[in-house]
Amino acid sequence: MEFIEGGVTAAQGFSASGLHCGIRKNKTKPDLALIVSDRDCSAGAVYTQNLVKGAPITVTKENIADGRARAVICNSGIANTCAPDGIEKAREMCRIAADALDLSPADVAVASTGVIGPSLPTEPIRAAAPALKEALSTEGSRMAATAIMTTDTFPKEAAVKVMIGGKEVKIGGIAKGSGMIHPNMATMLSFVTSDCAISPNMLQKAVKLAADNTYNMISVDGDTSTNDTFLALANGAAGNQEITEEGEDFETFAAGLEAVGRELSKMLARDGEGATKLLTVRVNGARDMETARRVARSVSSSSLFKSAMFGNDANPGRILCAIGYAGAAVDVEKIDVTFRSAKGSELVCQAGAVMNFSEEHALEVISQPEMETVIDLHMGDVSAEAYGCDLTYDYVKINADYRS
Repeated sequence: MEFIEGGVTAAQGFSASGLHCGIRKNKTKPDLALIVSDRDCSAGAVYTQNLVKGAPITVTKENIADGRARAVICNSGIANTCAPDGIEKAREMCRIAADALDLSPADVAVASTGVIGPSLPTEPIRAAAPALKEALSTEGSRMAATAIMTTDTFPKEAAVKVMIGGKEVKIGGIAKGSGMIHPNMATMLSFVTSDCAISPNMLQKAVKLAADNTYNMISVDGDTSTNDTFLALANGAAGNQEITEEGEDFETFAAGLEAVGRELSKMLARDGEGATKLLTVRVNGARDMETARRVARSVSSSSLFKSAMFGNDANPGRILCAIGYAGAAVDVEKIDVTFRSAKGSELVCQAGAVMNFSEEHALEVISQPEMETVIDLHMGDVSAEAYGCDLTYDYVKINADYRS
């Protein structure tokens, strides 16, 4: 596996674009994105588990129920959620994209992100559709990634190439998310494309695996959004023999998809609203994956732990506390905790007891922009990682005036 440039247009046959159509008042911010394949694709997706769901999720589920799609249209600025005409507006977005691309509306997936509640104006989207189509480019990933941003501070792209059946297969994607991110399915918007030939059923399986190991392991603030969608399209342009069952080819593809998801997940966590640090929580020595994930998510989601990391307070008590209420069967008297970063490592807890560790060195370790908390449960050989960020004053400021 090799990481490459290109994002969501790295794979053969995909183009993308992004521009400002007028949904946002700020004309310097793109607010409409389009991703298109030059041929039919297998489609797979997972969505938020929030009972309050954006209208685009309902429409996308309908349109990809047959496991096929050709395009994705997404706006930022207004979430098209809890609006009385939401379904109608989401379907209209699909019709607009389909008319511009000479497709059926059923071939289009739709997504929206932004403020919950307002009705989404579709007139600006229809007026911009010709220019959006004209701007489509095999180098358009960055513009699409920028157009789906809300409170994000930078666009998020990642891509890899792998060998499957003697063919070079590329997998690439974009994502957005900075707040309302918590591990309860997709946790944000992410669109991933591939030129792999893979059946819809196997693509859906790979999407679910990738989500469980990456996007579902992020927490910025404990709030699960209403519009979370992780959608993957695969068009078969690489020419490999179609993957229709589990085996080596499927495992290679799934590993590549997970690698893209993990890179995007880390970017999402690093760009958490007001964040100054990327926090990785790695759990080793678990008896099963559910235990490893549960413990990792509990610590990464802890507001007390996140606040301590912002204040550079090497307080292992907050980590042990979060492990204790994780709802996992662990032996507290076996737990070790180590802080690790580019400045080295410091063992702060051993066998469930806080060590007489060097506060000075621990401070140096946790003061880095990227740091890792390693928890060893000493109960098995299963590991998992969760990703988060520190909780800062700026998080409150950003969300106190979000609608303004």
